[in-house]
Amino acid sequence: MDLTEYLKDWPPDEAPNVRCFTGDDGKQKVQIRVCIDSFNGVLQFDADGRPDGQRPHDKDFYLDHLEEKLAHVPGGDFHLTHAQCKRLFDESGMVYHRYVVMLQLGDYDRVMRDTTRNMRLFEFVNRHALKEEDRNHQECWWPYILRIHYTAKAMKELGQGRFDTALAAVLECRKRIEGLAPQENQIFQHESQRSLEALDDMEQQIRKRKPLTDVEKLEHQKNKAIEEQRYEDAARLRDKIARLSKDSLGDAANSESPEDSGSPAGEAGPEDTAPGESGEQPAPKPRRRIP
Repeated sequence: MDLTEYLKDWPPDEAPNVRCFTGDDGKQKVQIRVCIDSFNGVLQFDADGRPDGQRPHDKDFYLDHLEEKLAHVPGGDFHLTHAQCKRLFDESGMVYHRYVVMLQLGDYDRVMRDTTRNMRLFEFVNRHALKEEDRNHQECWWPYILRIHYTAKAMKELGQGRFDTALAAVLECRKRIEGLAPQENQIFQHESQRSLEALDDMEQQIRKRKPLTDVEKLEHQKNKAIEEQRYEDAARLRDKIARLSKDSLGDAANSESPEDSGSPAGEAGPEDTAPGESGEQPAPKPRRRIP
């Protein structure tokens, strides 16, 4: 099929350079307009399932097929050949390219879905591959994929105005990266440092955007009064902060008291762009700035 006329209606320098649409098969698809040196065309992938639309062994993913095989092996005596690992690496590469684009589009649910799948694949290969080289092939990318996963999680929370849960996602990611077993692999070391620096920056940005509480505003006023040697004002602000803090503690205690819950007194009632995992350069990204 000649794409010349189609491409004329979509110049490579026209923003946005990405389109989402429903294909003839009823599935949602994404197209990216690209123009690299002499290559002029469009990249397309499915938004769900395998990006290439294939169903290996009538499963959504080749990983799903192998996990099913493992479930039927007595005693779990299951090993992956190098050829099987290669197919898994190719599959994870496709998923990686998709979630890089989805992150730029702000489709954070799909980013978390795809990074979760690839982390599952990492663990599956590391646990069952026959060759040590295959077992370790993707281990160096753990800092990167954790950062992308939790970045999507934090951005989703920010979009809904939940600053505390966004910060919690950043802190959890830092804890997981710092808890990874050390590797001599230079990619792992580089991605660890790079990811922790990116998380530090994200934490600062979230804290800047987070609205101050009444107590925090008064603390700022009190500190300014002290700097300007307005000690009487500082004392009044200190007392006001103490009263507000005491009232807040009282409100919290009252809200936790069991009322008509059927619980015994005193008990509460019942009530988470650099080369990526594949080692390849990411697909061209749509021109959209992440907020």
